[in-house]
Amino acid sequence: MSGHGFHVHGPHDHEVEHVAHHGGDNFTAKLAMLTAIISTVGAIFGYMGGHSQNAALLYKNEAAIQKTSASNQWNYYQAKSNKQNLAELSITLTSGETAEKYRQEVARYKQEKEQIKADAEKLEAAAKEADKKSEAEMHVHERWALATTLLQIAIALSAITLLTRKRWLLVGVYGSTAIGLIVGAMGHLHL
Repeated sequence: MSGHGFHVHGPHDHEVEHVAHHGGDNFTAKLAMLTAIISTVGAIFGYMGGHSQNAALLYKNEAAIQKTSASNQWNYYQAKSNKQNLAELSITLTSGETAEKYRQEVARYKQEKEQIKADAEKLEAAAKEADKKSEAEMHVHERWALATTLLQIAIALSAITLLTRKRWLLVGVYGSTAIGLIVGAMGHLHL
């Protein structure tokens, strides 16, 4: 709209304005109300979809951190194995007190490696769990996105129905809305 009395708007806006100023038939008012309700529910579904997508990304990030930590632990394990191997070689190359010192080192490295291995396996399990949670959240996100899309289709069909006054298009409006609500409920229930 312009401030100089010249108005530019689409046919849907014109129809809504006409109904507001001049009264309209019951069909138009009901369809406008239905469209507003569908829009509101669609906005909520869109918000929930964004929330589940963010949660999926956070879990995926957590999985990457845990995988990096596990990799670091396995590298540490490998370093201890290398030291153990050198100590075992030193046992065969030495004798007496020196060989006994290397035997004690071998025993210490074996013990240290067990703890390092347990820590690495724990980190790997945490990474797998975070990946699993991320995949579950992405599945929910896909439900919310589909539900939002179906409601957007219902809104578009509602506008077409209002403009063309073809009541048979209401089947599409109601059908798309119903399916969208079912898919949204599936997202809410994590199905």
